Order: sequence, then structure tokens, then C-alpha cells
Amino acid sequence: MSIKEMETKARELQELKRMREELDAEIEAAQDAIKAAMGDQEAVTAGAYKITWKAVESARLDAKALKAALPDVAARFMVTSTVRRFNVV
Repeated sequence: MSIKEMETKARELQELKRMREELDAEIEAAQDAIKAAMGDQEAVTAGAYKITWKAVESARLDAKALKAALPDVAARFMVTSTVRRFNVV
């Protein structure tokens, strides 16, 4: 791929990301409107759609608290990984 083709593809990528941001905002607005209409209800049937909005509990490790309370134990279980970050600015 030539530099000119790469520039064109980068421009296309930036436009697609901009479009995704707009679409994400529209999706969030639609979800917020439905949630507001549901109020405290966890499930609603709207025509062909069953819409649910339920509380879900999850348990996660508080790594910051573990490091503060037991730094030697936390250090023994630390895993290092390497990733390549792709960015177009």
C-alpha cells in the first residue's frame, strides 16, 4: 500500500469512527428513552419485543485494595502482557 493509499484509508477510518460516535450517541439516547419509560419495571413487552432492564450483581477483585493490604501477595500474582496500540491522529 502506498503512502497516498494509506492516507486515504486513514481518512476513511477517521470518518467511520466519527460516524460510529454519532451512532453510539443515538443508540444511547434511544436506550435512555426506553429506560425512562420503563421506570422501575424490569421487563416490558412492546409489540414483538420483550425489553428487560434488570439489576445484575457481580463480584470483582479490588486489585488496588489488595496491593495496599498485601503488596507481597499482589506482586506474586501480577501478570505482565504486551500489546501493540494502534492509533491514527
